[in-house]
Amino acid sequence: MAMAVGVSAGYAFPGISSALNSLSVGTTSIPIAIGLIWMMYPPLARVRYEDLRKIVRESGSKTMLSTSLVLNWLVGPLLMFLLAWAFLGSYPGLRNGLIVVGLARCIAMVIVWNNLANGDSEWAAILVALNSIFQIVLYSILAYFYITLASSWIGGQGTVVNISLLAVAESVIVYLGIPFFGGVATRFYFLKRKGQEWYEKTLIPKLAPTSLIALLFTIVVMFSLKGAVIVSLPYDVLLVAVPLLIYFVIMFFSSFALGMYSRMDYQKTTTLAFTAASNNFELAIAVGVSVFGLASQEAFATVIGPLIEVPVMISLVNVAYWLQKRYFVHVAVPPNKVAPFVTGRPVGGEPGLEVT
Repeated sequence: MAMAVGVSAGYAFPGISSALNSLSVGTTSIPIAIGLIWMMYPPLARVRYEDLRKIVRESGSKTMLSTSLVLNWLVGPLLMFLLAWAFLGSYPGLRNGLIVVGLARCIAMVIVWNNLANGDSEWAAILVALNSIFQIVLYSILAYFYITLASSWIGGQGTVVNISLLAVAESVIVYLGIPFFGGVATRFYFLKRKGQEWYEKTLIPKLAPTSLIALLFTIVVMFSLKGAVIVSLPYDVLLVAVPLLIYFVIMFFSSFALGMYSRMDYQKTTTLAFTAASNNFELAIAVGVSVFGLASQEAFATVIGPLIEVPVMISLVNVAYWLQKRYFVHVAVPPNKVAPFVTGRPVGGEPGLEVT
């Protein structure tokens, strides 16, 4: 409904787009930034930061970290590059824009998808923080490799890109740093002043629903910005949407399967899948606009990215719950005991139960 409202408003009232664009600092849209920051703040306030060191040292943590890094920085960018050339080989602008999206690993909205799907909040925070560091270091290097070098090997001509580390760092600070430090400060302040029981049972239940309100607000703003474009250029939108849809589906299901194969529980498996499948569209849009120009096809492709990602990820949240019912089940245990997590694994065509 929020998507429909945004598109309708943007198409019926073109002035809305101009008004929203005027509320920008550089390539950062203030309304979208506010929506994203508040959307991430409640889930990050739920993270048990005091337990992160213990969580990282737990059995299986090395598998989680290494698998996530491989999926995010080797598999994801390469898959998007191949899909961009397969579907948009004759459209260099759209192709480069899609590659830019694939290189921007998610550090923002994945927190919300993970929260909606009941993933592991602590591991989501760890992986997002890790991706933000790798993003600052590797984004410019990978952009040069895929857009300039690899594209010239395939098509005979690459596009020279110049992406500053400062621009990448700015995106990380705005969209991750602000809500992250806000969540940390909120948690430790109120835990000290009010105690854990009040924090978990009083504050968080009131704070959590505001994340969904911020998500809906952000969706309306994003879609209203490009409502006229979506309606007037449906073919171009479709050109970009098809490889993006394939990308999200492949990354999610392959990551989920890897999590199950590695005998992770549902929460960790879900977190692994969403952190691998999502993309940092804020950074991609900033790069597309600043490097290639606001009116470029590259910028257009990066803008279409979140318009496809949002409905697909919300759908995959429901898929995750279906997979949980099909392959995972909690075993009831007496109070004050830790519930073992049972993983349903297909054996001989029938789901077998194996306590992990």
